[in-house]
Amino acid sequence: MDVLERIKQQVESNPIIIYMKGTPDFPMCGFSSRAAQALSATGIPFAHVNVLEDPEIFQNLPRYADWPTFPQIYIDGELIGGCDITLELYQSGELQKLTEQAVQKVKA
Repeated sequence: MDVLERIKQQVESNPIIIYMKGTPDFPMCGFSSRAAQALSATGIPFAHVNVLEDPEIFQNLPRYADWPTFPQIYIDGELIGGCDITLELYQSGELQKLTEQAVQKVKA
């Protein structure tokens, strides 16, 4: 499977997914750590991909949504952004709403 197809499948099959350096339990960069902490604080389960363990995704994910940096957070199939945007959404309460809505769509 082509790497962009693989990314598309991951994004579409997970209501919430973060592409990050490391894992939520063992982040390998501060931006990934803060973004994963904000997602965790919502209490909603989310998928993650460690881009450091998959060189194809590391090299090609920036092309997928035309977003050059990591982490990248997708909710309901849409790129919401990276660390700064995720933290802003968390602080405003919007991240909670977005994650809850994404999970509700899956359950419906």
